[in-house]
Amino acid sequence: MPARAIKRVIRSKPTLEGAGVHLKRAFGFGQTELFDPFLLLDDFRGDDPALYMKGFPWHPHRGIETITYVTRGTVEHGDSLGNKGVIGSGDVQWMTAGSGIIHQEMPKGDPQGFMWGFQLWANLPSSRKMMDPRYREVTHDQIPEVSLPGGVTIKVISGTVNGIQGPVRDVVIEPEYLDVMMPPEKEFTHNVPPGHTVLAYVYGGEAYFSEDRNALVTNEHLILFDDGEQVTVTTKESPVRFLLLSGNPIREPVAWYGPIVMNTQEELQTALDEYRSGTFIKKPKS
Repeated sequence: MPARAIKRVIRSKPTLEGAGVHLKRAFGFGQTELFDPFLLLDDFRGDDPALYMKGFPWHPHRGIETITYVTRGTVEHGDSLGNKGVIGSGDVQWMTAGSGIIHQEMPKGDPQGFMWGFQLWANLPSSRKMMDPRYREVTHDQIPEVSLPGGVTIKVISGTVNGIQGPVRDVVIEPEYLDVMMPPEKEFTHNVPPGHTVLAYVYGGEAYFSEDRNALVTNEHLILFDDGEQVTVTTKESPVRFLLLSGNPIREPVAWYGPIVMNTQEELQTALDEYRSGTFIKKPKS
């Protein structure tokens, strides 16, 4: 099968979000068609509580899904559906905003002050933008870890590896969300659906992410792949750890303002007007 070549390598950039959270943004708020159906990927790894403790106080979402994956520390969550809890190391919060949800996320870190994790935003098609919101909390012990020959290990959040399916299913964009760890001097090949958008985000070590092996890709870099049926990753002297993401493009117009993503400016204005007037939250359809 033809392996995907690299279309683009992007270094994540320092960004300030929420009430004053310092993070690195791999992509978001620009060139939306490149990453369709994904909208944004933030790397919020930090070791200074002063740079993340202010968190993300109450704010609305509509028309998208937000996926928070914590690798160290804890995040407190509350929302307008009545959900309340804490996600910790290895846990995932998969929230479908749909017609509208108001929530807050407050990073707390661990006893050493470390707060590591990622937030991915995925778009919803026009036919599902006003679906009922739903909240899924997946704990680390519900996420299978697949061991491959040679010491490669993969946490399967969504998608399938060697017949093992991740716990997050029934998602509109048919996503795959894998956390891959490779030791030195190894090769990893993974089949991906042709036509899907495929990304990798390196958050430790370095590796080659194409068969030509012209350049090593290092920590805090995003790889956007061209089309194809496989992704091939090779390590040399160093190990690597990266997120591997794929999804089915929606190919619809995007009207975007902060945490609200619709198809037209009129729909976007309606959402903003409803938020200001207190009619943003809708009654469930079912």
